Amino acid sequence: MPVSHPVHINRILRNAGLLHIRNGPFGETLIPGESEAFAVADHQVAHVYIRNPNRIQEVRRLLESTSGIGAIVEPGEIELDHPRSGELIALANPNAWFTYYYWNEEQNAPDFAKTVDIHRKPGYDPCELFVTSKFRAIRRVMQKKLGFRYKMDVIPLEAKRVKGSHGLHTAAAAGPLVIGPRNPPEDMKGFKSYIESLLDD
Repeated sequence: MPVSHPVHINRILRNAGLLHIRNGPFGETLIPGESEAFAVADHQVAHVYIRNPNRIQEVRRLLESTSGIGAIVEPGEIELDHPRSGELIALANPNAWFTYYYWNEEQNAPDFAKTVDIHRKPGYDPCELFVTSKFRAIRRVMQKKLGFRYKMDVIPLEAKRVKGSHGLHTAAAAGPLVIGPRNPPEDMKGFKSYIESLLDD
């Protein structure tokens, strides 16, 4: 769905003193194990991990008052009750989405922020679909071809570029459509059993 409002949920937690950052020669690094709370962002959904159960309501109130966040729920409320789920799940407004960004100044961003690096980023980064400039990308490819050391740092840190996202439950007319024989399910909750019934034939 169309979006225009990035929500920097980890910056909100950081500015509230809940997220721990370590400075280093390659920028700031998020230290999850030393944070009171941090978020793993995935489009319009974010898992919020909270170290101390006594602070869950504090974190909930903070995030509920944040512009762009439509709801804060417990995992079981939306069928995400899993041992690896966060203590809370943040759901964006329909026109918003969650970044993983945790630095407040671009010059403090970690070195991997401008690269495609799914293992070090605490969440999905749709800005990896863009490049800072064609010239920069061509230059990096030439460095590679010539055998020079290089870093493929061509990803922009401009969340406003993202114009589409997904993750929220949508109205039936706007959601996934299942076409098939014999009474397909009305929503995706029944999709697995529907497929299994077809395979049993």
